[in-house]
Amino acid sequence: MIQTLKKWVPIIQWLPQYEKTSLKGDLSAGLTVAVMLIPQGMAYSVLAGLPPVYGLYASIIPLIIYAIFGTSKQLAVGPVAMVGLIVFAGVSAFATPGSPEFIQLAILAALGVGVVQALMGFMRMGFLVNFLSHPVLSGFTSAAAIIIGASQLKSLLGIDMPGSLTVVETFGMTISKIGSANFYTAIIGVGSVIMIMLLKKWNKAFPSALAVVFLGTISVIVFGLNELGVRIVGEVPKGFPAFLTPSIDIDSLIKLLPMILVISLVGYMESIAIAKAIANRRKYKIDSNQELIGLGFANIVGSFFQSFPVTGGLSRTAVNDQAGAETPLAAILSAILIAITVVFLTPLFYYLPNSVLAAIIIVAVSSLFDIKAMKHLWNTDRLDLGLLTVTFLTTLFLGIEVGIGIGVILSLVIVIYNSTKPHFAELGQLEESDNYRNVERYKNAVIHEDVLIFRYDSPLYFASSNYFLDTTQKLIRNRATAPKLFVLDASSINFLDSTGLHALEELLKFLSSNGIEFSIVGAIGPVRDMLKKCGIMSHIGVNRFYFDVAEAVDDFRMLHTPSSLNGEIKIPGKLNAAQSNYL
Repeated sequence: MIQTLKKWVPIIQWLPQYEKTSLKGDLSAGLTVAVMLIPQGMAYSVLAGLPPVYGLYASIIPLIIYAIFGTSKQLAVGPVAMVGLIVFAGVSAFATPGSPEFIQLAILAALGVGVVQALMGFMRMGFLVNFLSHPVLSGFTSAAAIIIGASQLKSLLGIDMPGSLTVVETFGMTISKIGSANFYTAIIGVGSVIMIMLLKKWNKAFPSALAVVFLGTISVIVFGLNELGVRIVGEVPKGFPAFLTPSIDIDSLIKLLPMILVISLVGYMESIAIAKAIANRRKYKIDSNQELIGLGFANIVGSFFQSFPVTGGLSRTAVNDQAGAETPLAAILSAILIAITVVFLTPLFYYLPNSVLAAIIIVAVSSLFDIKAMKHLWNTDRLDLGLLTVTFLTTLFLGIEVGIGIGVILSLVIVIYNSTKPHFAELGQLEESDNYRNVERYKNAVIHEDVLIFRYDSPLYFASSNYFLDTTQKLIRNRATAPKLFVLDASSINFLDSTGLHALEELLKFLSSNGIEFSIVGAIGPVRDMLKKCGIMSHIGVNRFYFDVAEAVDDFRMLHTPSSLNGEIKIPGKLNAAQSNYL
């Protein structure tokens, strides 16, 4: 019972074993991440279409809940730019950003995301994120980076623009209205971008976002820039987020379901990627399905404390790790510091310029544009590059949900297509050796007219059985002289279903009608079991099963031309020790 409880609630395992030597690193990391998360949380809340304080609400309870149920020691959970953008895109279709209805729907979305992620975790369905291939995710995040950056241009430069513009319209209107930009807003905004980038280049762990928040706020107070057109955050409600039951409405949940599913998968992908990378480097294991449960509970409980959807952040987690976090206690300390800020320090943010929050967002998402992946795929895999490009363009011009939906569908289409036409090879003998290799790759490999050796590099099942049958028959027909022996190298066939068995039976009939003998090489245990159950093994004979190609060819040669081997006569067709085990 205790072991089961420790599995489902990891804090029960690590907290009693907590070592004092870890406290220094956890304190340092907790303070660093809190300082980083306060301005980021507010900025990402604005990005999501919510008042800034909701970013602080989302940075308290979810962090504590994840520390209780999660398995990563360094993952920093909270608001992230990607999820904020998806929330804005999904909820703004049904409510005006910033309105009470919008806030209710965003909080309801957090509850929905939490339920979906927790259920996926309990049902061991973490494998579903495999359908978000790297090219799809890269294309999606690269497009999202441009969409997010474009959405912040009006705040960065102080330009009046409608909120419901496409990316192209946003860039076009920015260029046409650049002359009417507020000079002081643009100076603060662009200056903040440059300053954050320079500080990050100097020291990644330095709280650059907090530095520009401080300088931007001071400049507004000292020079009275809010009276010169610089828009500020204004009053930020003070006090710990109240416990409120989300307004659960079935119709609203159904409307938000596509967005909820996208956030559940994309958020988990972003979180698990950085969590696994750090866990591997630090030499400990994380449980992918428990991570889903941890994130799910963080969102569920967070929604009762006015949090919008959260997940693990890439940059914050990296900083948390660099700052010395040893255990999830660092996240709990971050949450406590942010709670203190919400209760006592929110008046300090009254004069914070909106352009500073826009600058923080723009710099944060600039790293999402994955130009390295595009260059790499250009040199290595043009098909995956095409998948990335389609996902990128559809996300950019058709929207978040459509883009990632089309990307996933195309990934599945490619998987299905590749499974119906897997790789195969005709093998030839290398000089006088017993090695047989792909004749397309080894030009000196010799093809013997009386033997055709075929290697099939795929499971033999319903999706590829027709291709298997057509390919083998085509190879035989294309021979100038029909072979006397067909050798199936089955070493790469790791699965065989009833449709595959039927294709194999059809091949045997075809070979028999053409007077061609048949041998199987390298068949693994489960495949041999299937062949035995269906009667094919007894039909072709156990003595036709071999460990390697050379053995099958030599046995065929001796069967038709008995010869001496090291002074001893081998009896053709006699079972060797391995073949005897098949019986």
